[in-house]
Amino acid sequence: MNIIIKAHNFEITSSIDQHVRNKFKKITNHFDHLIDAKFTLSLERLNHIAQVTIHLPKADMHAESSDEDMYHAIETVIQKLDRQVIKYKEKNSNHHQSDGSIKNKTE
Repeated sequence: MNIIIKAHNFEITSSIDQHVRNKFKKITNHFDHLIDAKFTLSLERLNHIAQVTIHLPKADMHAESSDEDMYHAIETVIQKLDRQVIKYKEKNSNHHQSDGSIKNKTE
């Protein structure tokens, strides 16, 4: 899986890069079938903005957060994305019984 981290109006330090990658492990613990993730971190006046787009096999998800602290913005956007991934996983899990329905069973 690819993780692409881009920055606008500032330079990405190694600590921010590691922070993003460590926090993103939370997402991969819930869902293994991620294709790639694109982080865009930007600085606009006093707001630090974190945007994430991930590509799943049948869907794309996007989350955005802004805060006065970049680390807090990253944590918030990961939490938002985590909720979306869990919801996607629950909707797309197979809820059918493996043996068929109860009324088709013979005793």
